[in-house]
Amino acid sequence: MAVEIPPLIKPARFRRRATLAGECLAEFLGTFVLISFGCGVVAMTVAALPGSGRTEGPTTFFLGSGDWLLVTWGWAMAVVFGVYVAGGVSGAHINPAVTLAFAVRRKFAWAKVLPYWASQLTGAFAGAALVFWVYHDAIHAFDLVSKDPKTNGHTNATFSIFGTFPAPYFNGGIWGPLIDQIVGTMFLVMLIVAVVDLRNTAVKANLGPLIIGFAVAAIGMSYGANAGYAINPARDFGPRLLAYAAGWQDLAMPGTLSGSFSDYFWIPLVGPLIGGVIGVLLYDLFIGDVLHIRAQRAIPQEVGETRPEKGTDEG
Repeated sequence: MAVEIPPLIKPARFRRRATLAGECLAEFLGTFVLISFGCGVVAMTVAALPGSGRTEGPTTFFLGSGDWLLVTWGWAMAVVFGVYVAGGVSGAHINPAVTLAFAVRRKFAWAKVLPYWASQLTGAFAGAALVFWVYHDAIHAFDLVSKDPKTNGHTNATFSIFGTFPAPYFNGGIWGPLIDQIVGTMFLVMLIVAVVDLRNTAVKANLGPLIIGFAVAAIGMSYGANAGYAINPARDFGPRLLAYAAGWQDLAMPGTLSGSFSDYFWIPLVGPLIGGVIGVLLYDLFIGDVLHIRAQRAIPQEVGETRPEKGTDEG
């Protein structure tokens, strides 16, 4: 906006907001937006739409594989707007795996890692709390009529609004879901660093969040069903804590459903942290280092390269 917008709080009172404290507030709000819309779209799919009479029955959802698109595009838009909200202040990591990867290979200050992580986790918890507050009637109605096994009156289906869990074909094993989370987050971070790398075919800054949202949609469509594509420790752990406090008990922490999976909570925490670092290292090994040496040696662009020549204006 072109007009000058006066601050709500006098800067003299909160000068710390100009530094790390302000970045943490941005990470909190950006992650809050991410979870409010991301978990919100799952609540719509699982509980609200069936309960409102808009599906074939009060517990009927995912009639076909195409219904998965509602969830994937919902999470994609959640990421887009979370990044738009926080990007100008903190860079909108809104994901501990991104923060760690940027500390490893993008000179992000290690002293900021834990504060960013804490802000992301609390923002995720607050976003999940908002979703539970808005949809608790729909959730209760679904659990009440569901014939599925229940933990403290709650089903695994409604737990999926908040946390992730492995598909039955893993038979409770940990390696399949762990590899899934490593691979999904590897692609996420690889694509993020490609999009923001000005040496490469980077998009203009105002389109970056949209393209990153497309990346999340692509991961959800290609790798989502194995374990719910958390690909973000805060996205899973913050809502998981909320679900535990709201009554899902063992389904949330430690993440156990008798006969299906047990002690699952750590996989969406550890897998994405590993995958994010692998993603940035692979990008730099295969692409970043090549761009660096070309810039040092002033090697001319290849014919057909998509970056515009310096000084051209095709807009």
